[in-house]
Amino acid sequence: MMNPIKMNLINKVCVYSASSTQIDETYFEAARALGKLLAEKGICLVNGAGKMGLMAAVTDAVMQHGGKAIGVIPQFMVEQGWHHQGMSQLMVVSDMHERKQTMTRLSDAVIALPGGCGTLEELLEVITWKQLGLYLNPIIVLNTKGYFNPLLEMMRHAVDEHFMRLQHADIWRVAQTPEEAVEMLFTTPKWDPSVRKFAAI
Repeated sequence: MMNPIKMNLINKVCVYSASSTQIDETYFEAARALGKLLAEKGICLVNGAGKMGLMAAVTDAVMQHGGKAIGVIPQFMVEQGWHHQGMSQLMVVSDMHERKQTMTRLSDAVIALPGGCGTLEELLEVITWKQLGLYLNPIIVLNTKGYFNPLLEMMRHAVDEHFMRLQHADIWRVAQTPEEAVEMLFTTPKWDPSVRKFAAI
């Protein structure tokens, strides 16, 4: 008899995503669907508190469906008026580094939606932290419209060329739909911190 999959306890999820408004509606639909699912599951959203793009779409969907959302944003962005003003809680921090650290510290998992340099940088940094055993929670890439295919191919190439170990390909999971991404939050095993001994090739 097979052992049942141990389900993760997920209370808060950090979502990385774009602030751009000039993107295909398909991306917005997926972001709103994810926000709705998080609210329905009673999972608190943690994000960068942006008031535009996919960040705002996820937040708005969470709040519209009775969920909770915590935004983490640097002071200079608040001074520019870039912050979402309808979140459950707004945490103003000193800089971008503290923002990223706070978002991951608060989270039981990460979901990356499509985005530009900032989103890609956040995703690659948390993957690096997990490789080093500094972040042990699930990292889910929501690959809407195959957006992340070039990055995922690059990561496979890094493994093939021995810049990363084969074990490191398990650091992230790839979902094609918001429903699949949320399911993976609960079923992706926690990372073993002893993996840091494999950080060097």
